[in-house]
Amino acid sequence: MKIKRTLHTEQTEFQKLEVVETEEFGNMLFLDGMVMTSQKDEFVYHEMMAHVPLFTHPKPEYVLVVGGGDGGVIREVLKHPSVKKVTLAEIDGKVIEYSKKYLPEIAGKLDDPRVEVKVGDGFMHIAQSENQYDCIMVDSTEPVGPAVNLFTKGFYAGISKALKEDGVFVAQTDNPWFKADLIKNVYHDVKEIFPITRLYTANIPTYPSGLWTFTIGSKKYDPIEVSDDRFFDLDSKYYTKEIHKAAFALPKFVSEIIK
Repeated sequence: MKIKRTLHTEQTEFQKLEVVETEEFGNMLFLDGMVMTSQKDEFVYHEMMAHVPLFTHPKPEYVLVVGGGDGGVIREVLKHPSVKKVTLAEIDGKVIEYSKKYLPEIAGKLDDPRVEVKVGDGFMHIAQSENQYDCIMVDSTEPVGPAVNLFTKGFYAGISKALKEDGVFVAQTDNPWFKADLIKNVYHDVKEIFPITRLYTANIPTYPSGLWTFTIGSKKYDPIEVSDDRFFDLDSKYYTKEIHKAAFALPKFVSEIIK
């Protein structure tokens, strides 16, 4: 990307944080040199992370977002009128601080009264929770640095315990071109814990290869069997009920990864 200027850079307690202004994608947030989000295409990731599990669950009221300090997933979760409370567990408070400053259209709902912001380790928050959430979304960085524990079987088992008896969770699971082993390992770990496990994709231009995957684990509800009457119109730019169903139609080489 062609960078116009650097807006902020610092080494936080956990990672190197940079916010830059680019010509093509507007302001962008980097952590440890990796693109986390940009003003131009952020809506794809945040909508697909939030709305697929939330429309899968018939009445999501209590939601947890692990990571996601930029606030984009929180913004999308709040579009569901059934949601009474959404908790954000973000390990690095600096991500929240500078997202509010330089990415206000993404982070603007973090001060909503339905939002509880907890600056701390999401892994530990999951470990201390039981039968508490209808939906959990793991909006993590890649499995390096502070996010390593968020790609382990023990973490997914903890998520299952933290969910209610009909709970749903989703995690971003990188791209199939360069991270096939990661996708395979996560899928099979989740499948050993959750009776319904699905992989779906979205197109996110600023992420490596542009083709991104999400892994969903559900105790009761199958995301590909959501009835049409459960969908309602919402303010979205990428997600639709048709996209919800189409996202689970995988390219053959991707479906081969999780066989």
